[in-house]
Amino acid sequence: MKNRKRARLAYSTEVGPLCRRCGEPLSDSCCKQPANEPVPDRIVAKLRIEKSGRKGKTVTVVDGLPRNAAFLKKLAKELKSVCGSGGSAGDEHVEVQGDHRDRLRDVLAKKGWQVRG
Repeated sequence: MKNRKRARLAYSTEVGPLCRRCGEPLSDSCCKQPANEPVPDRIVAKLRIEKSGRKGKTVTVVDGLPRNAAFLKKLAKELKSVCGSGGSAGDEHVEVQGDHRDRLRDVLAKKGWQVRG
């Protein structure tokens, strides 16, 4: 075993599952709490399509966004209304149901953001 020094405990019967980032129990982990990062002036948004784990349904994901819950919720509402579909806001991404890459690319570019994908 070469990588024994890098190995970390994944589960403990005493405390339950552990955080992958910091190694603390998930109930006490600071990574679990939503961060309120400031929104930068220059945002690089990454667009991608996902189908796996969604029973074949297509979802457009806008990734690479700052971890700010209020900002992501507001952005998700705006993007969903532009596309006329449902979706949700995650920790660092926004999901919009359906393939709306072209429409989202135009909307995000008008905001002055750099869009990749």
